[in-house]
Amino acid sequence: MASPDKIRVLIVDDIAETREMIQRMLQFDNSIEVVGTARTGREAIEQTEKLAPDVAIMDINMPDMDGIAATEAIRKKVSFTQVVILSVQNDSNYMRRAMLVGARDFLTKPPMIDDLTAAIKRAGAMAQDERKKVSQSSGAGGSGSQFSLASNPKGKVIVVYSPKGGNGATTISTNLAMILQNSDTEVCLVDGNLQFGDVAVFLNEQSKNSVIDLTPRVDELDPEVVKEVSIKHPNSNLYLLVAPPTPEMAEKVPGEQFGKLLTFLRQVFRYVVVDTSSYLTDVVLSSLDIADQIILVTTQEIPAIKNANAFLTLCNLLGIPKDKIFFIMNRFDKKIAISPERVSESLKQDILFSIPFEERTVSNAINRGVPLVVDNKESIVTKALIKLADMVKERLVKAESGVEIPKK
Repeated sequence: MASPDKIRVLIVDDIAETREMIQRMLQFDNSIEVVGTARTGREAIEQTEKLAPDVAIMDINMPDMDGIAATEAIRKKVSFTQVVILSVQNDSNYMRRAMLVGARDFLTKPPMIDDLTAAIKRAGAMAQDERKKVSQSSGAGGSGSQFSLASNPKGKVIVVYSPKGGNGATTISTNLAMILQNSDTEVCLVDGNLQFGDVAVFLNEQSKNSVIDLTPRVDELDPEVVKEVSIKHPNSNLYLLVAPPTPEMAEKVPGEQFGKLLTFLRQVFRYVVVDTSSYLTDVVLSSLDIADQIILVTTQEIPAIKNANAFLTLCNLLGIPKDKIFFIMNRFDKKIAISPERVSESLKQDILFSIPFEERTVSNAINRGVPLVVDNKESIVTKALIKLADMVKERLVKAESGVEIPKK
């Protein structure tokens, strides 16, 4: 009988020599015990249910079922078993697909012994922790699921919306997300403009992954998969979920699935900032419905004010409370007679904050892909954005505590 402290390993490969080689590599590590082997994907599933290993070492190419499909089945049937994928191809697409179905590591064949044992130990520690959680949950009458939403603190969803394009919503979203993150606070910035989103461009990032890699599996997500698909912005705790690479792919994301994704993200991140399109798509409507705060952006231009008024009327019809809407004016120029006070009076909704007009600084930041708050800290716009972030946090705290939010 295996020691309870040992990591129980199942080796899955259709080539006998490979199975034997891996066994020989692991036999001298006293913290690891090989409890079984399997030649096919289906046999791996059966052996996992029978042996309940901590870790399955899984070849990606097998005759009856590939390792990715087998991994997905194993993760559904025995939630604490972690899978380390082995492949002769160091292909990022294989790696992404493997992580999306729940694999915990991806190594190129033949693996180096140090890399293999390190991957097994990482996965084994996670498996034993998950095994305890399942046991505790089962003892309490719970479902034993790998990641329980109820057990995690609820983060806040902040949606930045402008009913007219070109009002600077993406600038506000990207900088707000950057301000909210710190060494103790993880923030996720989601591009909800699925057809023509620019969040990645504004932050000078590129990724093959996007929102569309998560929404089809939104009922099976865990935090590690989300972070694997996201872009981690350098030197920060900001994660980006970007728009799909082509506009037509936006149609593959139903509003309901996008809403479920945001609901999951708020369990993983302290703040989820959503940049949206000006069109009220199902995705945007789902975001507005879930939001803890909606930052409504207008400018001093008459078309922008007209559209803001139409949106506020719609909010009233949809039952979105007024104190959920944080109405702001971007690119405020004191030389223009249309003041925030005049717009507030006309629209019967107070503009609570104004961001000053500083076109050259903002344009340069956009073109360089560097947020204002990173590289233009003394800018009047930067200082205004920092104050905006403080006001948003204050409103969220007051709303959570039941304190009435002042109108001005």
